[in-house]
This record gives sequence, C-alpha cells and structure tokens, in this order.
Amino acid sequence: MNRSLLRRIGLRLPIIQAPMAGTSTPELAAAVTNAGGLGSIAVGAVKAAAAREMITALRKTTSGPFNVNVFCHRPARHDPVRAAAWLQALSPEFERCGARPPAELSEIYTSFVADPEMLNLLLEARPAVVSFHFGLPSQAAIDRLKAAGIVLFSTATCLEEAVAAADAGVDAIVAQGWEAGGHRGVFDPQAEDAQLGTAALTRVLAARQPTPVIAAGGLMDGAGVAAALALGAQAAQLGTAFIACPESSADAFHREALFGAGASATEMTSLISGRPARCLPNRFTGLKIGPAGRARPPDYPIAYDAGKALAAAARAQGDGGYGAQWAGQGAPLARALPAADLMATLADELIEAGGSC
Repeated sequence: MNRSLLRRIGLRLPIIQAPMAGTSTPELAAAVTNAGGLGSIAVGAVKAAAAREMITALRKTTSGPFNVNVFCHRPARHDPVRAAAWLQALSPEFERCGARPPAELSEIYTSFVADPEMLNLLLEARPAVVSFHFGLPSQAAIDRLKAAGIVLFSTATCLEEAVAAADAGVDAIVAQGWEAGGHRGVFDPQAEDAQLGTAALTRVLAARQPTPVIAAGGLMDGAGVAAALALGAQAAQLGTAFIACPESSADAFHREALFGAGASATEMTSLISGRPARCLPNRFTGLKIGPAGRARPPDYPIAYDAGKALAAAARAQGDGGYGAQWAGQGAPLARALPAADLMATLADELIEAGGSC
C-alpha cells in the first residue's frame, strides 16, 4: 500500500477523524492526533476569531498535525418571499414548542470563498492540512495555501468533482459516499446526484485519477478501514464513529438517538439546513414539508437559521426531536469510548482484518 500521503502529513495510522461541525472539538481532534491519526476541527460555522481560538486550544494539547475544514458553498441568494413561506410552514412546529418563529432569516455562515479573514488566519496559523467541503475556493486561495506548505484535501462525491479538485492542485480527495453522515459535499446541490456508495466511489477515484484518495462514509471500525485501504484509499475518514466519544460536543439528545432504534434508519434530508445531509430520524426529518410538501427551504445556510431556532426552542422544552443529529449509515456500530481508546481499538481491528498500521 502506497502511504505517501500519510508520510507527508506525519501520521502513524491511516485514520482521519472527520471534521463534523457541531460535534468536532479541539479536545477530540487533539486526542485523535496524539493517538497517531489526523484530528480535525470544522470552522465553517464560525468567524475567523473563533477559529483562531480553536486552533490555539488544539496546539496547547498536541504538537502533531491536524486538519482545519472550511465550507466552500456558493453564497446564499436571499429570497424574502421564499424565506417567509418557509417560516410559515414551520410555524406549527414552533407553536408545538411554545415559541414563535423568527421574524426573518439570515445567512448565518460566511462561505470561505467570500471570507478573506479566514484565509489570512489559515495562512498565518499554517495547520498541516486544510480541507474543503461543498466545493473549491478560488485558484488564488488554493495557490496561496499550497505556497504556505499546507496539504489540501477536498471532498468529492463523483469522478468529475475529484478531477476538478485535482486539476486545481488539491493534494488528496475525500471520497464521500452516499452512506456518510452530515452534509453531502456536492459542489452543486441543484445538479443530479449519482449517490455513489463509498466502496464504488473509492475504487473509481483510485483507479481513474492519480491523486491520493481518502475513503469516507459508513466506516466505523478497523475492518471498514481495512476494506477502504484494499480498494485503493490511502486513508479512511470516520465521523459518526467519534460522535459518542466524551470529547465530542454532541448533546445528550444526539447521543441518545445514536444508540436508539433510528440508528439503522438514517435519512438524507434538506429540511434542517437547506442542503442534503444524512441525519438520525427525528421529528424534523419526518415533517411533510419541503419539495414533496407545500414549501421549499431557502438556500443554505439561510434555512439553517430557521432549523437552529426551532431546535433551540424544542430543547428549551426538553425535546431533542428537532436537532441536527447527523450520523452515517454505520451508526449501529457506534461505541461510547474515549477517543484514545477508540483509536487503539481501531488500530487493533485494522491489524486483525489484515490491514497494516
């Protein structure tokens, strides 16, 4: 197995902790890195100042490499009529929670493609890896990050996206299969999605283009990592596997749902945020609104402003049924272990499955 990517980054294990916004923390990332893998933090949902604090916290607890993930979505187009219709459609749910919907919605996240402060921070902080989700930033931004010695990853859900990322100079492709939890990394959410599974996508990308591949989606144990490596990936990225770790910031509702009956029936939904994302089934995912109902969510992340307000109103009433409880199809294999113990277990399982660390 060619492990050139791992050697370049300085990893002992071919295991990457996925940067899942809402559950990834500096403590979790540091524990994974200290155990020989690549820990990750997601800064797409915060401003540059908060991202700086996260990076500083990470460096206080690890001297090893880590990944900083940014969102490269197309900035939202605000449509007041559509936003008002969406809030009206959600009004019964707010009433159920004893609350009123917000008067208006806003674009709560700034895309990296329009955030020069975040770019400047990354150029100053120089993490070992920066990863892109939802697309690519400008070629100028990519060139500046590479010139700073930063290794670049990009999510791809099909061969065309992988080729575009490789042509732009990205160092590794994260092959995100349909099984993956959290937001689908498609470059264009309006385009048809081939919904390729992790195994097929990993093999296609490894065979059809030369850029190193990292398999992601549905991988929860060492046997899954070994299978990904056998398909040609240089590493495997696991997200849902780390949600139940005590270092994760997942709330009690998310943790309870992860070990509930719904773990075997995750759903892809755009209702919560405005972009497709795989979630544990809950009251929000079961709403009969959206494209198949009577309203269409606004662009991401404007729709997420409503989703977060509804989830907060529900939590205030002790109801976790409207949360963004992201999880992949491998959720039934989740284990509540400290991150260091989980990494040790994954390494043992990988060797037992015939892989190598």
